[in-house]
Amino acid sequence: MNSSGPRRLGPSVAALCLGTVLNPLNSSMIAVALVDFQRHFALDIATVTWVITSFYLCSAAMQPVMGRFADRFGAKRLFTVGMVLVVVTCALATFAPSFALVCVARVFMALGTATAYPSAVAMIGTLTARAQVSSTRPLGMIQMANTAGAAVGPVLGGVLVGVFGWPALFFVNVPLGLAAAAGVLWLTPADPPRERKPLRAIVIESDVPGIALFTAMLVCALIAVLGAIPGATWWLGAGALVSMAAFGWRELRCPTPFLDLRMLGRNRPLILVYAAFAVFNGVYYCAFYGLPELLQQSGGYDPEIVGLLMLPLAAVSVAGTPLAARAIDRWGVRTVMLVGSAALVVAAGLLWLLTLSIAAAVVAVLLALTGIPYCIVSIAANQGMYASARPEDSGVAAGILQTSRYLGAISATAVIGVAFESGATQEHWGVMVPVMVGLAVATLGLAAAWRPQSRMHPAAKG
Repeated sequence: MNSSGPRRLGPSVAALCLGTVLNPLNSSMIAVALVDFQRHFALDIATVTWVITSFYLCSAAMQPVMGRFADRFGAKRLFTVGMVLVVVTCALATFAPSFALVCVARVFMALGTATAYPSAVAMIGTLTARAQVSSTRPLGMIQMANTAGAAVGPVLGGVLVGVFGWPALFFVNVPLGLAAAAGVLWLTPADPPRERKPLRAIVIESDVPGIALFTAMLVCALIAVLGAIPGATWWLGAGALVSMAAFGWRELRCPTPFLDLRMLGRNRPLILVYAAFAVFNGVYYCAFYGLPELLQQSGGYDPEIVGLLMLPLAAVSVAGTPLAARAIDRWGVRTVMLVGSAALVVAAGLLWLLTLSIAAAVVAVLLALTGIPYCIVSIAANQGMYASARPEDSGVAAGILQTSRYLGAISATAVIGVAFESGATQEHWGVMVPVMVGLAVATLGLAAAWRPQSRMHPAAKG
């Protein structure tokens, strides 16, 4: 059944949001289950962290790939297949007899959930055009789902693990995935008709070698930066460089490239959005990952209290996103992005106050203030990406934006590792703050350089 007007837009976007929430939800709620995995499978902490790393690597590498598949084979079709993969994987994973199979299940979960965000963004254009409304609020809803999923993950995960054990972290995805798939199947319009081609032609046009090289490049680079395989960092770095060179050579010569590097090179606004979003997430994740360490090591807070203290950041982000979306409709993407980036500079500077006090009230207020630029820049970057990409490339463009988020997060972990090498103290936090302020200033500079494309989605103008 088709969605043909504003009445059906809300339920359609809700179904898309339900699917997109699964990736951030599963990336965050698993953190509380590490001890349970250690006890159940008799593992050391270095081994058990692969349950996080495997999901993280697959998500980062597969988002652009799934976006390209959404553009070429149909966003609705890919979204549905992804949700079915999540449902089947999670139903079987609850009976996994070994930790290796748990990690394999996490990879398939990441693969399935990676279809949701780029497919949802690709479908927004059709939905909003039929409803004759702006794309900013639906994109804002998707952004809220991502933020809320990451925020409630540790809380939900703690309840599920405490009551039912680690298998519940998989099983909870079964009803969510089924509901998302059913909602999208029932409420959203069908994919545009595709030309029927022989399987060999489809494989050739899909640029399988390009996808393989892109995946190898990202996986090698991410494992090297994360230090997930001790002693292999330099080899992995070399592998990433070789894969990158081969990927570039392949894509510039392929008639149907997975990633059109020439087009991307000519699309300066899109490159600026990616760069700004990656740098911005470097600031955000320095706070999101670094503060819990500071609060536990220097403040002596219990993990449960730390989780509660981090909630104002997510709560303000979720509450502020609809307001930021309305501001974009009124004043335009660039103005809102500039305001959000300027607020980010101020918020990053205010975090220096934690060198003087890490009292609970101070932490909560500062994190709430940090949530303001986070929601503004996030929705502005999403809308800027949507405005800068060609409509036929919206899926892969959305996937690359998500990869930019992961790159920012990984950069933040590197900064935290250097700053907190000898301990997460207030003095060392003071060393991190100038780095965050510098990254925030760079975000502001990139936002100032961004200009919307002259040709953009009708619903994204402004």
